Amino acid sequence: MTALTTPCPCGTGSAYDACCGRLHRGAAQAATPEELMRSRYAAYAVRDGDYVWRTWHPRTRPLSVTPDSDVRWTGLVVHDADGDEVEFTASFERLGEPGRLHERSTFARRAGRWFYVEATTSSTSS
Repeated sequence: MTALTTPCPCGTGSAYDACCGRLHRGAAQAATPEELMRSRYAAYAVRDGDYVWRTWHPRTRPLSVTPDSDVRWTGLVVHDADGDEVEFTASFERLGEPGRLHERSTFARRAGRWFYVEATTSSTSS
């Protein structure tokens, strides 16, 4: 499978290139906080740390972002997308052990673009 037909890791069922791939390569901007959150999850899944960094609000972002090479992201469920907040659960495997990250994230619009600001609640379980 090529990037044109590979399913997007964000779970929409669309092809990666037509879904989050277009955001990752800068051909489009996320229209909603949920779309940005999904694209950030997909960026972690494809190990695109530059995209994650570029979409992090300058007020709260770290100096750099390097996705953990020991983590393989395996699924995403969006529970709620209301205004500037998105609640989701992301499944992963780290060194063969399954885990889940449950988070409610806040997003902000700046200069017409959405940015991830912070997790207002977050928990990780194995």
